[in-house]
Amino acid sequence: MGRRIKINKNKLVLEEEFEWMFEKTITKFGTGAKIDAPKELIGKKVLVFVKDKH
Repeated sequence: MGRRIKINKNKLVLEEEFEWMFEKTITKFGTGAKIDAPKELIGKKVLVFVKDKH
């Protein structure tokens, strides 16, 4: 299946086959930031979506 992404009035619809879905908070790391991920995802390609805190 190809990737389909639709954005309409601040709503996102993503249609794609995937193995994992998780939500994490970005934390400070030195002068930058990081997102922790499970070790099972090492070597996998990921997409990061940024959303408002609320």
